Amino acid sequence: MSSIKQFQVTFDCAEPERLARFWCEVLGYVVPPPPAGFATWDDFNRSQAPEDQGSWFACSDPSGVGPRLYFQRVPEGKVAKNRLHLDVRVGTGLVGEERLAALEAECTRLVPLGAVRVRLLYDGNDSCIVMQDIEGNEFCLD
Repeated sequence: MSSIKQFQVTFDCAEPERLARFWCEVLGYVVPPPPAGFATWDDFNRSQAPEDQGSWFACSDPSGVGPRLYFQRVPEGKVAKNRLHLDVRVGTGLVGEERLAALEAECTRLVPLGAVRVRLLYDGNDSCIVMQDIEGNEFCLD
């Protein structure tokens, strides 16, 4: 039996394209080309039934290393804390004040994009900043 080599992370959300574009900015990801036969994503969406227009969007790591992120519209809103979240690794290898400064700088970059700072976890050596994306999904700057 072969092992799985690739996976994508799927987000249930209200506004797939808006949330995908937010995560493109956070992670340096890109919007993939529209499906074959369409010059733009707008052309693709216009070809869909009205109820399916804008029902999904995706973004991918331009280097091909990270997982594809897929965003699908669902009718229900978010009602509880995520059981799974992304850790955005901006402080890898850093400790103490140097790590904290890297996390704070990234937090400062993300807040104008619509991210919300929830709380800082810092013990004088290790740190993490708990954040929320533009639809309230938790993630950590780690």
